[in-house]
Amino acid sequence: MNDLSRAIDDQRAELDRAWTRVLDSAHVVMGPEHTAFEAELAALVGANHAVAVGSGTDALELMLRATMPVGREVVVTAANCGGYTTTAARRGGFAVRYVDVDAETHCVDPKALVDVLDARVGVVVVTHLYGRAADVAAVRSVCEPLGIRVVEDCAQAIGASTVEGPVGSRADAAAFSFYPTKNLGALGDGGAVTTSSEEIAGSLRALRQYGWDGKYRIGVDGGRNSRLDEVQAAVLRTRMPFLGAQNQTRRGIIRRYVEVAASGVRVLPAEGAGHVGHLAVVVADDRASLRRHLESQLIRTDVHYPVPDHLQSAFRDEYAEVSLPVTESLAERIVTLPCFAEMTSDEVDRVCAALASY
Repeated sequence: MNDLSRAIDDQRAELDRAWTRVLDSAHVVMGPEHTAFEAELAALVGANHAVAVGSGTDALELMLRATMPVGREVVVTAANCGGYTTTAARRGGFAVRYVDVDAETHCVDPKALVDVLDARVGVVVVTHLYGRAADVAAVRSVCEPLGIRVVEDCAQAIGASTVEGPVGSRADAAAFSFYPTKNLGALGDGGAVTTSSEEIAGSLRALRQYGWDGKYRIGVDGGRNSRLDEVQAAVLRTRMPFLGAQNQTRRGIIRRYVEVAASGVRVLPAEGAGHVGHLAVVVADDRASLRRHLESQLIRTDVHYPVPDHLQSAFRDEYAEVSLPVTESLAERIVTLPCFAEMTSDEVDRVCAALASY
């Protein structure tokens, strides 16, 4: 599905220089690489602030803590995004409510939001799934009149942009993950939150470091130790200039898959700047049969994601009455194909031939 060693080999010289910068600086946490990375990330997404943290899940949790309006307690999210927002919200002490997704985009369906919003809801999370920029403006038009904040989960879509602007700049705040398999990946864990709000940025900076408002002085409850170290910041700064070209390569791979797929297999398109081709996902009439066929051609597949959040065994009893028909139907039919910027032409051709012959 992905060979991380290829990117490391291609970027070896640049990464060696990044290590050297960190060693020479003698800074290991929140030093010059960290400061520079935050500024470069904010510029990339068109936000006033970027606050780097230890992981994408921490980014989600701290973002929810920093944006939840006083007196509210419910986070609304889609249930087809791998459980990351659910985990972060529950860890932050919030209740979670689910909304169904659009059958074409697999992203939050703004029309379905009307049925799940009430005075307890404080934040709606819009996930840009598989690399596709979701319709944040439509979600905001439903939520903002009700005093509900909208935030973005950009973990799979860094670099995507629409006429409304880049992802990460279109809501109250946005969370990013730099897990190694992301389009912009560290060599370890890492995350960040972007925002143009001074208030939210200040809260995030306190929350990522014990809730301090001064050294050893806790002014904000709910803080933790979640800091992006200098090595990872240096790696991300090194890799950021490659992001645009790599996203274009990913889109090209998915375009090939779309062109050749046999009937009964719908490859989700990844056209234009609004999609960065993070995952190549298909919807198949018979998933098991397609996977067997691809595996017989020595092509690995995966499912992102097989179990909707409200059906996870750890807390499905809480959601026994919840029905999300589109989410549940798609979970039975989606398949992920290999798609990463370092794939060879021969490898892409092999996947295309297998799709065409199914």
